[in-house]
Amino acid sequence: MKKNSLTQAICGALISSACIAPAYAGEAELLQKIEKLAAELEAIKAELAASRKKTEQGTDAPLAVNQSAAAAALPASGNVDAQIQELRKELTKTVISGYGEVAYSRPRNASEQAQTDVKRAVIGVTHRFDSKTKMVAEFEWEHAIASKGDDGEAAVEQLYVEHELKPGISAKAGLFLIPAGFMNTSHEPTAFYGVHRNFVETAIIPTTWREAGLGVSGSHLNGLSWDLGLTTGFNLTKWDATSADGRESPLGAIHQEGQNAKSKDLSLHAALNWRGVPGLLVGASAFSGKAGHGTTAFAANDARVTLWELHGRYNPGPLDLSALYARGTISNTTDLNLTFVGNPNPVPSTFTGWYVQAAYLAWKDSNYSLTPFVRYEQFNTAKSYAPVPLGLGVLPTDDEKVMTLGLSFRIGEGVVLKTDYQKFRLDNSRDRYNLGVGYAF
Repeated sequence: MKKNSLTQAICGALISSACIAPAYAGEAELLQKIEKLAAELEAIKAELAASRKKTEQGTDAPLAVNQSAAAAALPASGNVDAQIQELRKELTKTVISGYGEVAYSRPRNASEQAQTDVKRAVIGVTHRFDSKTKMVAEFEWEHAIASKGDDGEAAVEQLYVEHELKPGISAKAGLFLIPAGFMNTSHEPTAFYGVHRNFVETAIIPTTWREAGLGVSGSHLNGLSWDLGLTTGFNLTKWDATSADGRESPLGAIHQEGQNAKSKDLSLHAALNWRGVPGLLVGASAFSGKAGHGTTAFAANDARVTLWELHGRYNPGPLDLSALYARGTISNTTDLNLTFVGNPNPVPSTFTGWYVQAAYLAWKDSNYSLTPFVRYEQFNTAKSYAPVPLGLGVLPTDDEKVMTLGLSFRIGEGVVLKTDYQKFRLDNSRDRYNLGVGYAF
């Protein structure tokens, strides 16, 4: 067999393996296959070129491949570039996606407070203008009804355009999710354990947290990926010291979500993740920016919001272990909190949380799977306050500790039924049983 035919045979085998991915494979997975395939092709070409050079020099350098097997895998076209282009064409289309979840919660000691909620329904649209440029939009409805007299909300969750600058490097502009922790960028009900999202990634990291701005991201064959961005940030002038919102989530109370966002003070974020070992993910992220926006007579114009986190996940087969630590700070709040004297919820200077989680795929067949899990988390949305004159301040709160024990029953690829029990250490009136159903496509 000639060497150029052998190259085609090997490449054809690789192409064929990439093309047998199921039809429901996501865009990100398809992109990864293309990038991996391109890299493998370059490596093979380099190896063959080196072998050819040795042969021309009279050196015996047999190819380390089974030529008959390679010939059998030779695609009919024999044209590797055409095969790659066919894969890329799969991306040039409009895709509709979505997810939703309904939950039932029953307090252990107050059954009369049991309630059912259509937590959210989301419709997404991704349109590829070509193989390098796409638009992403997501529209969300929470709590079933969005009107003036209801608790529901309708929101644009994402709206951005992204362009591939070169293989593995992309830039985007618009409203997009900040790459912090696990859940903020992957929060479909099929992607996490438990009926409700965990407290650390909602109370400390305000999932789903999005900002408007510019971002650049990259991924490399060694398993390293990164994100950098310049975006809008938080608006401390929104803080309401009479409301419990800030106690539930300090950053959730002052996020702007792209709605007439004050933008005098912009923020920076960075994230780094490594997946160089099969089944292992380790990473970190940080976000920082001022939150006063030069508002006239505002007592905290130099206040800076900073949030950083560390996370890791190990998923070797049926076992799934994960952990995350997050810490947020708001600086220069002393003068602002003096204006809040007498109110129950001044601005905290620090808020922290962490959790560990273990799940095990106990049973699976072609249509169903059952995964029990346990999660322990500890968090505090008012860990400390900036010093104020004695007698005028509010005492920091104690850490809340929550144990969650539950099951996830998956139906096919896109539907999950969930149940769990949550035990609160600090406030046991919140102990509850939960049931839920969710989907994603």
